[in-house]
Amino acid sequence: MLGLQFETETSWAEIAKDDLQQILTDHAFLEQKAASNAVSIIINYSEETALVKEMSTIAIEEMQHFKMVHLLMVKRGFVLGREQKNDYAIRLQKFFNKTKNRTDALIQRLLVAALIEARSCERFKVFAENMEDEELSKFYNNLMVSEANHYTVFLKFAREYQDREIVDQKWNALVAFEAKMMKERGNSAKIHG
Repeated sequence: MLGLQFETETSWAEIAKDDLQQILTDHAFLEQKAASNAVSIIINYSEETALVKEMSTIAIEEMQHFKMVHLLMVKRGFVLGREQKNDYAIRLQKFFNKTKNRTDALIQRLLVAALIEARSCERFKVFAENMEDEELSKFYNNLMVSEANHYTVFLKFAREYQDREIVDQKWNALVAFEAKMMKERGNSAKIHG
């Protein structure tokens, strides 16, 4: 799915279902971080008009998703709670060597963002398909579509800023790294846990 090399096992969905407050809290903060990332790209690459336009849309959508998750939590009597570190994203960001080349740095950010969106999409699908709770199943199924769209936007822009063959080599290496990392995961009530 989405070019990922590791598929989430349904056992992760069982873990997530057993701690809904935790999974929803984690999800809410991930939506905030995704919005922040889009805004940061706008700030750092403001001369890229087409990119700014798309990142504006993504930032707004991600904050709408945050609001939707938060409202769902409130409806169920949950409190948002405190932010937790996302070691998944941190490890992905460390995959690429730091560079002072603005274009290379942008491509790296776009590829990491694309992979985070792809994995979120895949996890939402697994969660939706293994959820007896109709409201949550429908909720995550709808969000899955949005995450897939964001994944394609990030990957499309990465391929526009550099030769596609080079970008695809970077993408394939990142996806392979992520697959190895995901084999160690799947045991916590976190979207990427």
